[in-house]
Amino acid sequence: MHINQPNVVLFVGEALAGNDSIDQLTKFNSSLIDFAVNESNPRTIDGIILTKFDTVDDKVGTAINMVHSTGKPIVFVGVGQKYPHIRKLNVPTIVHALMN
Repeated sequence: MHINQPNVVLFVGEALAGNDSIDQLTKFNSSLIDFAVNESNPRTIDGIILTKFDTVDDKVGTAINMVHSTGKPIVFVGVGQKYPHIRKLNVPTIVHALMN
């Protein structure tokens, strides 16, 4: 990352992968830290894109665990097969699904 210096680093994971998604996310973030040039202040992810979010219904436990384990937000969710199907995460909808 020290060569291309991205403005934002997003992890892209699949909502259906369950605990495997959390494992992938933490390993990805750990790799960023391990290979950082500036070891005193390594660059980690800035957020998460979660694909296949339209198929998880009210089971959003993986999403919550991903946010909890990294402290980083889910920025976008994929709800279909095309680019226009990428949406910002609607937090009130998630809270409503969890409370019902």
